[in-house]
Amino acid sequence: MKELQPLNENVLLALSDEFTETKTASGIIIPDSAQEKPQMARVVALGNIENPGVTAGDVVLYKKYSGTEVDFEGKKYLFVPYAELLAKIVETEAI
Repeated sequence: MKELQPLNENVLLALSDEFTETKTASGIIIPDSAQEKPQMARVVALGNIENPGVTAGDVVLYKKYSGTEVDFEGKKYLFVPYAELLAKIVETEAI
């Protein structure tokens, strides 16, 4: 079995349609050609990062034009420098 393991201070993100909006709030379907690249993805693996603020499985927000996209065994991934991560998405309870 093969797997991607990021080196140095890189983070491997799994790109999926999970975070892509395909409809507007009013129900209009947005075609693929008009959709923006999503800026959220799920962390798959971390390189050599001292005291990382994220772990595998976390959902993060990253800079718009950052990273290198790769296709590996039929799936799309994004290698992003750790410094390009903007935030970790966390669930909170409503007040």
